[in-house]
Amino acid sequence: MISNRRLIPDIEKLQAFECAARHGSFTQAAAELSLTQSAVSRQIKELEAQLGVLLFERVRQRVVLSSVGHRFLPEVRRLLADTEETMLRAMTGSQATSLSLATLPTFGSRWLVPRLPDFLAGNPGVVVNVASRSAPFDLEEQAFDAAIHYGKPVWANARCRYICREVILPVASPGFLAGQSVDSPTDLAAGPLLHLATRPKAWVNWFQSTGMDGDGAYHGHRFDQFTMVIEAAAAGLGFALLPRYLIEKELDEGQLQVVFDLPMTTENSYYFVMPEGKLEHPLANRFYDWIAGKVSQTEAPPTL
Repeated sequence: MISNRRLIPDIEKLQAFECAARHGSFTQAAAELSLTQSAVSRQIKELEAQLGVLLFERVRQRVVLSSVGHRFLPEVRRLLADTEETMLRAMTGSQATSLSLATLPTFGSRWLVPRLPDFLAGNPGVVVNVASRSAPFDLEEQAFDAAIHYGKPVWANARCRYICREVILPVASPGFLAGQSVDSPTDLAAGPLLHLATRPKAWVNWFQSTGMDGDGAYHGHRFDQFTMVIEAAAAGLGFALLPRYLIEKELDEGQLQVVFDLPMTTENSYYFVMPEGKLEHPLANRFYDWIAGKVSQTEAPPTL
């Protein structure tokens, strides 16, 4: 598709607009951008002429965003951020020496990052760019070489390669357990239970796996990230169902302990996802082999 170059904005004009909108002043924008006030005013007038709309209204000694300017500002900020990120990715080096990876937030911070030194030691000179993502997205559009995905092996315009299953088990803090009478899994039903918002049926499924009906297992506190569930459990807010791999540190340091050694394998698994246009990416494939090898070193069944 051939684009109309007259509609492609000048980055300097967009920067002037964003800066003036943030300060509510052409003068302060000029000081930040090391320009004159008249230069900033001229850039914004030219941008307004290109768009055919007014972005600012002049009110006394200040400039105020128009209704169109208010709608335009978030898009400009996104475009500037994307442009900066594109430049930074290009500056990290060639595809052969850099890897851009999207990963689940808690998996990235608690399992992947602590083990990255091992991968980098075996791949000197490699630069790894890691970003957190909680849901599938367009890998090609966001220029990622690969992603770590939990769910079903389905991702548009990409191929999923199996990494491992996930095993969860009930844990709580020692302080919380000291005030509870917990002799059988039935006692956990009284709670309080801690839930991951994206897995509302986890406790029901766990109770059913122990032979209970799971009635009443939906009550309790809800959090949208595993990190918050872990912190809540360590703070003594209740019982949590967590993968062992996420709480290695808390278990080792005694902040959490397993309530009952009754693990349950979840219905979904972890996958290494690569966009169809990068299936031969050598470093991404090397990374997959590395992460699969790391998982295989854990006790069976895998608890990555």
